[in-house]
Amino acid sequence: MKKKLRITYAVLFAVLFLTEVLIALFVHDAFVRPYIGDVLVVVLVCAFLRIFIPDKIRLLPVFATLFAVFIEILQYFDFVNLIGLADNAIISTAIGRTFDIKDIICYTVGGLIFFAAEQIFRRKNYDH
Repeated sequence: MKKKLRITYAVLFAVLFLTEVLIALFVHDAFVRPYIGDVLVVVLVCAFLRIFIPDKIRLLPVFATLFAVFIEILQYFDFVNLIGLADNAIISTAIGRTFDIKDIICYTVGGLIFFAAEQIFRRKNYDH
């Protein structure tokens, strides 16, 4: 069962990663890229972590959401500039440079979606 679960999460991760890359490369609008992308990134992180930790940490979506919020708070304090890496495109992109409270809302929505999906999946597979 765990192997099948890990494969399911790996496929989900791959699909979400490809989706995020496509959004980053080709979508330059005011809704999908800033909002849907931020919702999906927490789901992506959760799926990645579940490949390695398929069932031990029930609150994993909460921790992934808190991690995303932490990164957003670093943006508020312009952390990349504080550590002298503002010219590093990879670090600037990975951590980000612009704080937005709406991003925190999107991360929370992503965490809630993943948490709810897992609850439904568990109920469906363990009640029968």
